[in-house]
Amino acid sequence: MEPIHVIGGGLAGTEATWQIAQAGVPVVLHEMRPERRSPAHHSEHLAELVCSNSFGAQSSDRAAGLLHEELRQLGSVVIGKADHHRVPAGGALAVDRGYFSADLTTTLAQHPLIELRREEMQTIPTDGITVITTGPLTSDALSLALQEFTGQAYMSFFDAASPIIVGDSINREIAFMASRYDRGEAAYLNCPLNREQYLHFWQQLCAAEQAELKDFERETAKFFEACLPIEEMARRGEDTMRYGPMKPVGLFDARFGHFKDPDNKDKKPYAVVQLRQEDKAGNLWNMVGFQTNLRWGEQKRIFQLIPGLEQAEFVRMGVMHRNTFINSPELLGPTLQFHQRPTLLAAGQLVGTEGYTAAAAGGWLAGTNAARVALGKPPVTLPVTTMMGALLDFISSAEPKHFQPMPPNFGIIPALANRIRNKQERYGHYRDRSLADLGTWIRQQDLPISAIAPVASA
Repeated sequence: MEPIHVIGGGLAGTEATWQIAQAGVPVVLHEMRPERRSPAHHSEHLAELVCSNSFGAQSSDRAAGLLHEELRQLGSVVIGKADHHRVPAGGALAVDRGYFSADLTTTLAQHPLIELRREEMQTIPTDGITVITTGPLTSDALSLALQEFTGQAYMSFFDAASPIIVGDSINREIAFMASRYDRGEAAYLNCPLNREQYLHFWQQLCAAEQAELKDFERETAKFFEACLPIEEMARRGEDTMRYGPMKPVGLFDARFGHFKDPDNKDKKPYAVVQLRQEDKAGNLWNMVGFQTNLRWGEQKRIFQLIPGLEQAEFVRMGVMHRNTFINSPELLGPTLQFHQRPTLLAAGQLVGTEGYTAAAAGGWLAGTNAARVALGKPPVTLPVTTMMGALLDFISSAEPKHFQPMPPNFGIIPALANRIRNKQERYGHYRDRSLADLGTWIRQQDLPISAIAPVASA
């Protein structure tokens, strides 16, 4: 049997490759690193997490958490490894990104049906079955090949990553451990600011010098609202950050008393900067919601104004890069096959899904369907009552004129038969219906769903 070719070794490509091999079909995974680096990657490992180390909320009555659980039921290798390499993050699923990516690389390399080729693919293969998962940083040559194939130019927005700080450089006499509303384990370091400190920080942030964009980037730049640079957020108003990543509600410092006591203002900070653990040892901490395009010198100067971070050592400064995506509603069907060539499939951020888990979900479907095409079986789609089914249906059926990347959310799932006003209760019903429908669907399919391979030593 001729192998299927997967182009791109990110989360979507890693998941697609695994699902193809698990179906008994040989597969070649093409990854250009380390032969050619991208502006955002730092290693040659597959499935490298270039922004946050968090996969989002873990609870299955949250959109991201429901997608996690659906992928577990479907035998996702990405979510299986994320569960294994989890680090404390309150109610979120966050991983030690180094161990996570290294383990996935080893696991795929050891599979007898997977061949890993370190090379840049500059053209789309004209024969056989191909899955393109090159993500938002597709190389110039392959981007041109895609534009020629589709007859369309890319659409684009800008994405940014938050700085990462050495844990020993954080002043623990100021920063305190807590999770909002005491949900889950106390997994975030919180740096509190009073009103005077916050206003000074806000003013300096608004006036800070940004890294300069190239001319073509400046002309086409469009920020993705779910990942705004912190300086862009600051410019939208004095209190915008306090209602976003710096909101102080639901947190209390156990050293001074409970946050629910409204009479003692010392217990209720005006704003808070949260830090999330990056690695299992707790040596590295990510500034939550502080993705930025400030010049590196400005980042250090301004972020060290935050109480507790006066002596912060940065192992990675915030970076910003252009993300590109195709107009999927015009080009793809719900099976993630191109209309004009069903043996060509695509998945990941390239097709307009937003977030790590969504990339894995698209990779699962594209890989599964590529294998089914190779085996002479009909491709599948998931029920739209599932988070995964609804998301992939959306990117293939949205209004093309206004199409923008979409993260998992309950707004794209069909309404319940009986209206439920309470949001928490409504989300619980969405979850119950989704998992029930997914279970029924799995039992009706001919799918090679199994547990992931044993964890390799990293």
